[in-house]
Amino acid sequence: MSRPPIEADAAPAGAAAHLLAHADNTAAEPSLDDSGTMRYLFGSASARSILLWVAAPTGLRIIDPLALSPYVDPATSPPPTSSGRARRWLVLYPRAVPLVIFLALTAITALSVFAIESNARAREGAVMREYAQSVAAALDRSGSGFTSYLRAGAALFASVEEVNPETFDSFVRALKLNTEYSGAEGIGWIPVIEARDLGSFLAQTRARQPAYPDIFPKPASTTSRVAPVAMFAPETALNRRALGYDMYSDAARAAAMAEAELTLRPAASGRIVLRQETSGTAPAFAIYMPVFRMSGTGDGSDERRLAGFVYTPFRAREFLDAAIDRQGQGRFGVRLYDGEVSTGHLLVADSIADSAKQTVQQEVTIADRKLMLVIESANVQVLSPLSMVTLIFGLALASLLMLLARLLTQQAFEDQERLAFFEEQHSIRNSLTRELNHRVKNTLANVLSILSLTRRRASGLDDFADSLEGRIRALSATHDLLTVTDWGTTPIRAVIEAELQHFRVALGDAILLEGPELELAPNDALSFGLAVHELATNAAKYGALSVAGGKVMIRWQRGEDQTGETGWAEVEWQEVGGPPVASERRRGFGTELIEKVVAHELRQPVTLDFAPTGVRCVLRVPVRRPADFRIREKESERRVLKP
Repeated sequence: MSRPPIEADAAPAGAAAHLLAHADNTAAEPSLDDSGTMRYLFGSASARSILLWVAAPTGLRIIDPLALSPYVDPATSPPPTSSGRARRWLVLYPRAVPLVIFLALTAITALSVFAIESNARAREGAVMREYAQSVAAALDRSGSGFTSYLRAGAALFASVEEVNPETFDSFVRALKLNTEYSGAEGIGWIPVIEARDLGSFLAQTRARQPAYPDIFPKPASTTSRVAPVAMFAPETALNRRALGYDMYSDAARAAAMAEAELTLRPAASGRIVLRQETSGTAPAFAIYMPVFRMSGTGDGSDERRLAGFVYTPFRAREFLDAAIDRQGQGRFGVRLYDGEVSTGHLLVADSIADSAKQTVQQEVTIADRKLMLVIESANVQVLSPLSMVTLIFGLALASLLMLLARLLTQQAFEDQERLAFFEEQHSIRNSLTRELNHRVKNTLANVLSILSLTRRRASGLDDFADSLEGRIRALSATHDLLTVTDWGTTPIRAVIEAELQHFRVALGDAILLEGPELELAPNDALSFGLAVHELATNAAKYGALSVAGGKVMIRWQRGEDQTGETGWAEVEWQEVGGPPVASERRRGFGTELIEKVVAHELRQPVTLDFAPTGVRCVLRVPVRRPADFRIREKESERRVLKP
């Protein structure tokens, strides 16, 4: 604890000689600076605990070198290394750094998974497009093949005026139709006749086919055209169900036949239901090829006349399955739409997934009719295997690095905390060492002063030994009291009771104490205790405590100085009932100790009144704030970073 400056007029020359005992017995090295100040350095240059006395023109001052800190230029301090900066970041942001690492790796993993999934979807789309093209090509080949058969049949009916059922059946068999594989039911002949000619048509047809049925549905008008199915090959029980059916009675069939008649090419119908079907719900379509014959006119020219249609009905399910089976694929769903992709235009579907993850559309043309082929992915995996492996590995790596960063952060913080703790302990140890050194020197200085003055005032060796022993015991009692309070604040009542303990045991209530609870600083308690001891010793030898009936009253009260920064306790020592005090007396050691040493140490005036009725002494003892005398480290040494 550094000692404040002491003005020269606060202690006379004799007290200055006494105060020099604070220094050790080493030689003093004086020096005179430019301002006329004489400086005395006691001890060696390496002994930082030695007091420095400065004899300046304004007075005598004490400088404690321990209060001085070496100046360190921040510009000369080495810059922090990269590892130091990293540890600083770990300490400053112990939770943010692991979280940022985890989020960064998670983002990288997510981007990697996204890239893998994008590539996988691109590959899947390429495969689907290739598959759609292959299915579309298979459908086109199947439709083109039957279109060729229909063209051959049209050529037969165009060149032969009358084709009987046997000839037609032989013709169809010669084509070697694979009806089971392609979904086609066969080939049929549809003559186009006027409704008014139905009678002759039925008579002529039944002459060759006795079981030929009536035309159905029956024409509503005799002025319209009728297109009944006259022949169908190969002849089966189901195919015979189509004989006699008027194709013009169905709008989808009639539209296809009209388009074929107009374009002179094969034309496919929309969705229809075949007459061969027993359930009446299976989707189908038909391809119609017009047959024209040349007939003469009255002016000798030939005129092209529509004789009928050669057609092939297809079961849409078998027609599509035949194209799919050729590819041997089972992991894609296939939908075939008549024109635009909508529920009302769905022709047939071979779906294997309720909700398609990815679709590809491919246009298909069958006999000049635009169909839309939709391929849908049947891959129900949320992520591809590579994406799953990447995701699991990335998350595991992110978690591991986050845990590692957290451990490193915790370790860095613990290291920082330990370093701060060691620095704090080192600072406390240095402060304790300086404080111990200072207090030991003060105690030794007090002992030397007591020894010197006691020797001059002693009448003999025994008197010297007794006086010295009592005063040193007084110091020891106060030291014991301060040790109990860990050299903190000490109650003023406790100091008085410690110094007067043996007197109060012997004299009982001859000593009266009265005052509020006040706390004294350690050094102030030592000086005040020494003064109480001297007053008590004087009272026991010559004053009120030396006779029966004498009393000593000790009262104290709190006071404040004008600045209001430091208070003080005014202690009054009053003796009554003792022997009269002589007007002529020799100044003893106790008087000098109280008036000079104690007054100097307490930095407060002392009033000693040797009245005939008894000695009266008034002392002012500082009542300091704990922050003014407790051991404190530097703020930079006490700083500890918190996580």
